[in-house]
Amino acid sequence: MDESASAPPPARRGGNGRAGRAAYDLDAVLDVAVRAFNERGYDATSMGALAERLGTSKSAIYYHVSGKAELLRLALERALGNLERLLEQPALADAAALDRLESVIRGAVHVLVEELPFVTLLLRLRGNTEVEREALARRREFDHAVAKLVEEAMADGALRSDVDARTATRLLFGMVNSLVEWYRPGGGLTADQVADAVVVMAFEGLRR
Repeated sequence: MDESASAPPPARRGGNGRAGRAAYDLDAVLDVAVRAFNERGYDATSMGALAERLGTSKSAIYYHVSGKAELLRLALERALGNLERLLEQPALADAAALDRLESVIRGAVHVLVEELPFVTLLLRLRGNTEVEREALARRREFDHAVAKLVEEAMADGALRSDVDARTATRLLFGMVNSLVEWYRPGGGLTADQVADAVVVMAFEGLRR
């Protein structure tokens, strides 16, 4: 009898996992890291703690990234990149400022709903590291671009002009960003329904 025919298959490793466990890809590592950063705080989360959550070794994580700072950078890029792309929609290039603004607000709701842990991490940054400070600077640039859309819509007469544009922008995104505190995926509200509610609440209060 050929003993090799009845021998158990070798343990799965894939180059970055412990024997007996499926290897993790970068997306899976990133998901676990973001959950840990949100729950424990970035500074309080070690690579060892991440490895323990994954049930793997630290070297398995280093197979994908150079360290914890790169995980943070990738996570913040996922949130910021999606938000920044809302300002670059070719189909809206010639649209009125109010239409572009509404599209950005709707899109921001979708980004938040679809990337909830990643946007939550972005909103909780304290600026303690260079990666965080760079992300906060990009977020300010995004806010300034939205404020410019508000100013343009005011100049067009589509929005009331007795409210400061920057203040209006902060209030708009205060409403959108509050979703991280109460929105729960699978809770009955779709991203479209939430976006509709935000637009009605925001623009019915601002529109002439």
